[in-house]
Amino acid sequence: MNHMTNTVMHNAQQNSVKPSERSVKKIVSGVKTSDGDGVKLTRIIGSSQLEILDPFLLLDCFESDQAEDYIGGFPTHPHRGFETVTYLLNGRMRHKDSAGNEGVIEPGGVQWMTAGKGILHSEMPEQENGLLKGFQLWVNLPSHAKMNEPQYQEFLPHSMAREQLTNGGQINVIAGTTNQGTIGAVTNVHSEPLYLDVHLSAGQVLTQLITLDHNAFIYVIEGEVTVQSEPSNTAIEAQKLAVLTNGEQVSLQSGVEGSRFLLIAGKPFNEPIARHGPFVMNTREQLLQAFDDFNQGKFT
Repeated sequence: MNHMTNTVMHNAQQNSVKPSERSVKKIVSGVKTSDGDGVKLTRIIGSSQLEILDPFLLLDCFESDQAEDYIGGFPTHPHRGFETVTYLLNGRMRHKDSAGNEGVIEPGGVQWMTAGKGILHSEMPEQENGLLKGFQLWVNLPSHAKMNEPQYQEFLPHSMAREQLTNGGQINVIAGTTNQGTIGAVTNVHSEPLYLDVHLSAGQVLTQLITLDHNAFIYVIEGEVTVQSEPSNTAIEAQKLAVLTNGEQVSLQSGVEGSRFLLIAGKPFNEPIARHGPFVMNTREQLLQAFDDFNQGKFT
C-alpha cells in the first residue's frame, strides 16, 4: 500500500514539473542581397551570420513597394534534395513547374514544395506595382527522402488555420499544433515542423510548447518581442532573428506597440550536407550527379 502511495506521489510530482524554458542563443540581422532576376531581399539564414540551422538551410525576406526591386521575379530554375516554403504577407506570386503545376500564392497563403529528386519551377510576381512582401524558407530532407517524387502542399488564405487569442491577438498556423490545439494545414513527416505567424497586442504573452531537441528560431516582423527566461529576459527588435536554445517551451511577450513574428522549429537531421546553388545533397558525388542530371535534361 505504501509503495503504491509513493508511486502516485512521485508521478504527481513529475507531472507538475514546469516545462524547461528556451532562451536566446544568438541574434542575427541578415544580409542584404539579391536573387533570381535581381529581386532585392534580406538573407537571414544562409548568410555568413547564420549559415544553417538544421534542418533550415535558408530564410529570405523580400519586401518592397518599388516594382524594380521584384518585377524580375524568379525565372525557371531547378531544385533537388530539399523543400521550399513560400509564405506571402502582401502581394501575389504565380508559380509554374515542369510537372504542369501552376497557381497563385496570395497574402496569408502558403506553398510548401518538396523538390525531392528534382523539378524545374518559377515564381513570378503577379503584379506590376504595390507592396510585395513575404518569406522563402528552405527545409532540408533526410538522406532517405532526397530522391522522392516531387510533391506540393498549397493552401489559399481562406483554407489556412487561424487561432484567435485574447486581447485581439491571432496566430496563423502554417504547420504544427498550437498549445490550444489548432493544427496547421501543412503536414510533414520528415522535419515535423512548427511554423507560426503570430500577432500579439501590446504586452501580450504567448507560451508555446516545442519538441525538446528541435531547433527553433523567432523572426520579428514588426514591433519588439521579449523571450522570457531565467536568469534574464532578452528583447528582440524588428528585422532580427533569434536562435533559441533547446527546451520544452518558449514564452514570448510583445512590446508596447504589439508585435508580429514568425516562430519556426523543426527536427534536425544531423547528416552531412553537400550543397551548391539549388541542389542540397549529402555527398559531393551526389551533388555532381545532380548537376549532371540537370545538364542532361533529366529533371521533370
